[in-house]
Amino acid sequence: MDDSGIRALLEHLPVSWWEADEQWHLLEKGGGAFADLPTAQRFLDRMRQEMASPGHSLEDGHCLVHFDGRNFDVRWPPDESRGQGCTRGLAVEADARPAGGRRYAAFAEFADFAPAAAFIRDPDGCYLWANHSYAHLYGTTPERVVGSRIEDFDSPSDAAQFRALDQEILSRGKPVRHTLSYHRPDGIGQAAGHRFPVRENGQICVAGIYVDITEHTRAMNQRREAEENLRALRDHSGLPCALLSANGRIEQASTAAAELFRERLSDLVGRRAHTLLAAATDLPQLRLVWEGLITRRVRRVETSAVLLDARGRQRRAQLHLTTVGRSAGRATHVWAVVTHQSLAHDAHPPLTAAQVRILSLLAEGSTNGEIATSLKLSRQAVDYHLSRLRDLLGAATRPALVARAYVLGILAPHAWPPRPATAAQPLNSP
Repeated sequence: MDDSGIRALLEHLPVSWWEADEQWHLLEKGGGAFADLPTAQRFLDRMRQEMASPGHSLEDGHCLVHFDGRNFDVRWPPDESRGQGCTRGLAVEADARPAGGRRYAAFAEFADFAPAAAFIRDPDGCYLWANHSYAHLYGTTPERVVGSRIEDFDSPSDAAQFRALDQEILSRGKPVRHTLSYHRPDGIGQAAGHRFPVRENGQICVAGIYVDITEHTRAMNQRREAEENLRALRDHSGLPCALLSANGRIEQASTAAAELFRERLSDLVGRRAHTLLAAATDLPQLRLVWEGLITRRVRRVETSAVLLDARGRQRRAQLHLTTVGRSAGRATHVWAVVTHQSLAHDAHPPLTAAQVRILSLLAEGSTNGEIATSLKLSRQAVDYHLSRLRDLLGAATRPALVARAYVLGILAPHAWPPRPATAAQPLNSP
């Protein structure tokens, strides 16, 4: 036993736990049942003698030991054996009563204020003991539960269910772990736990310990519904989207995303997102945006990137990036959604900032002279840049240049005045 808190608690209870070697010599012991090591060793020797009598064996996992005028209920793990080199077990003094004569003290002191609801009932369904958590389920106190019957607190249908479970325990003589439903003021509740046989007052009774999992079950159902809705939105919205881990690996993706990159969905999931980006001039800026999201300096960002499909063709896409989940102040995942995209095209030489600015002014309707004045360039420099742009983009006229700039995603498609598509804009702060 490694938990010092549990050890300290057991030191004040009429219980004894031990660990012994193959010769049954104590290696370690604890609890408040025996004051010293020799007494604990004598108890262990006595237990060994009783187990040697007919009807007892180590494999039983349970026996009743009479020692110094006291009775002890002894248990050890069912998978424990001498072949493992040691024997461990727990002895609880039966019929132990502290000052005041309270019954079931060993169990009660341990479980009275535990968050799990616990009870003991006799074969007729009469409560012999209940802790505060169990009484709280019915809005009463343990003192009012003791002496009552199942039907005094539960509806006929629930009472019939609980009695059937009790009878199953009594007939099988073995513990049962299960989940059950029951009625509570706010609807149907659920509890998970164990029900097992115990000996009280010379008869076999039923004990139970349960944890109410109603809220947990509701939360899990809500989460499951949310995940189903998200999958439906992901798969049927027609938007290319993907869930990225903090290190940029694709964990989920829509079929539209697979079509965008001309990949099979199974091949797309598991890829590193940066392998799907072209080496564009705005790539360093995109890395800064990603770092801001992961460190939660921003929660949502609208930006753009040049995507690279399986055929080597490029297209500029407008991205909405949103963080989800957190761990130690960092985002654990990012949803990436493509809202707009240019036509796929073969890579062209990267444009300078001045050339992109010229295209923006050209799309706005500025003349060569107005462009020169705005950028503080000579007329000859503007003419040169326009000639160079015609060659780079394969457009012979000014209208064709503007059209190509939008088709290739160089200019933002839904912005006026025209602006480059490479700007990143946080949509809200943390």
